Amino acid sequence: MSVQERKERERADRERLIVATARELAEQQGWDAVTTRRLAERIEYSQPVLYSHFRGKREIIGAVALEGAAELAAVVRAAASAADGPRARVAALARAYLGFAESHPAVYDAMFLLDGGLVFAREDTPEPLKDAFAALLESLGEVAGEGVHPGLFTELFWASLHGLATLARSGRQPREDTERRVELLVDRLAVV
Repeated sequence: MSVQERKERERADRERLIVATARELAEQQGWDAVTTRRLAERIEYSQPVLYSHFRGKREIIGAVALEGAAELAAVVRAAASAADGPRARVAALARAYLGFAESHPAVYDAMFLLDGGLVFAREDTPEPLKDAFAALLESLGEVAGEGVHPGLFTELFWASLHGLATLARSGRQPREDTERRVELLVDRLAVV
């Protein structure tokens, strides 16, 4: 291995450490606790080293969001592929999405509520975000209904899931009724 390859590997390792540490700190104490100073202390590098990887907290949030989008895509695909039939796939997808949002609140916030400098639904949307949407579209497109644009249907269903996730986290909807909400959403929107 050349010196240049070793340096690139070390740089990539440091970047993964920064993202993992920011994510851990945010999940434990919230995003307000994530500062470059605290991150530098936790990873035992100087703040200038952090700034050599990320221009600030916004870019770190964006990196966490991209990592989370890849994870969400995998979770949704796994749940949908394990289910039998269109309705079961959509219900499994919905449960997996809501479970991810509940299990990873800081990552979910980075993906959808905080400014990580990411753009959605454009040519320059980062691939992990496009893939997360594609993971939803794969199952939802088949239940959109005749004459309904699959992408628009997926956006509507996703917005419904996002609303359920956000309202449950804020305590505005009792968590014990989540399964009933999922069943109602699937029954009313999915054409199977």
